[in-house]
Amino acid sequence: MNLSRMLNQRAADNKPVRVVMIGCGKFATMYLAQARRTPGIHVAGIADLNISRAKINLSAAGWPPEQFSAATFDDALGSGRTVLSENASALISAGAIDVVIEATGMPRAGISHCRQAIAAGHHIVMVNVEADVLAGPLLAREAAGAGVVYSLAWGDQPALICEHVDWARSCGFEVTAAGKGTRYLPDYHSLTPDTVWAVLQQYLDIDDPESINLQMFNSFLDGSKSAIEMTAVCNATGLIPQDAGLQFPSASRFELADICKPSSAGGVLTRSGTTEVVSSLTRAGETVAHHLAMGTFVVIQAGSDYARQCLREYHMLPDKTGQYGALYRPTHMIGLELGVSIASVALRGEPTGQPVCFSSDVVAIAKRDLKIGELLDGEGGHCVFGQQMPSEKSLSARTVPLGLSAGMRLVRNVASGQMLCRDDVDVGTADEATLARDEMVSAFAPPKIPPATQQ
Repeated sequence: MNLSRMLNQRAADNKPVRVVMIGCGKFATMYLAQARRTPGIHVAGIADLNISRAKINLSAAGWPPEQFSAATFDDALGSGRTVLSENASALISAGAIDVVIEATGMPRAGISHCRQAIAAGHHIVMVNVEADVLAGPLLAREAAGAGVVYSLAWGDQPALICEHVDWARSCGFEVTAAGKGTRYLPDYHSLTPDTVWAVLQQYLDIDDPESINLQMFNSFLDGSKSAIEMTAVCNATGLIPQDAGLQFPSASRFELADICKPSSAGGVLTRSGTTEVVSSLTRAGETVAHHLAMGTFVVIQAGSDYARQCLREYHMLPDKTGQYGALYRPTHMIGLELGVSIASVALRGEPTGQPVCFSSDVVAIAKRDLKIGELLDGEGGHCVFGQQMPSEKSLSARTVPLGLSAGMRLVRNVASGQMLCRDDVDVGTADEATLARDEMVSAFAPPKIPPATQQ
């Protein structure tokens, strides 16, 4: 690793990597806390629709007011300061930028901002996983065609899991499963922004519900974010979702290889070469000892007797048969680690994870009985949650992608727990995101899914 050395050289040459940040929420604020301490980085512009909130977040991140006091973009470039703007498009098109970070979390906005950055000749780091699962493979191809890099965001779990998969394959191991930990119970699927606070209080040290975006936090608990993130992993690695999506088995970090393996081998997976998310809670609601709620993992299969012997000798958390082993990262630091992606795309021209196929999708499932005329409110809301599904199956069933569901109006009743299909909703006028999704589907025909493995 020599990224820090390369950044120091850019600082010594007075040629910092120039960055524009779109969205100044929690993830962005975490990165900005580190960016001001990183040699060779200049955050020239930050765009957010709420400038007052952005200033509060910057102050919380340790930025002195004079640092974000540039009057214009040209002033920022000449002074080393930062300009704040409500106009993301103006900052993206201003020129003299190396990397645009899309961190709005809004899929439609993310696709638009990404394409603007590509057109302007800037690398793009897509923190916005929601946009990535809608059209990421297409956006990555468009970026490559323009000579720039499209990358997943290091520090977020999908990029870290992709690194686990790359490590395993580069070492000659077959990947059985890759994924992360979370907090999950089956009834969490029905949580809404109105009911999630009671659950959040059980484990988060937050006193004021007004201080957080309850719909966003709800998406982490109702299963939507896990489905989105594991879909990003599949589409960047070629792994294929399980037939019914994520099962969220309870598991400690020391049980990963025993649980996240095919059912024929004593595990819970319906196939090998897939994704799974393990829960830090038992189905009775008790905390699992040594859980992996904030971590990531990969389970590999030893290919020889000698490799199995080594898994045992070097304590690579083998399963009871010695056939499988696990590697895990106990936590992730989200935006605090994003600098790895910035440096990688700008200085090495290399993404930290990138979608290459369309093997996985995220479909909208009714949280309750939905009635004709209701307006869907999308990810983390009151109406639907996201479920991971092999893309071949989601397309065959003509399902509604979770990322496009917000703003759609129901034209048929949908029972609780049912997938929403295109005939259930008024899809409205096709916008840029809808057209990009359709183009991605046409360009990246999903692979034929092999039958569930019993090996």
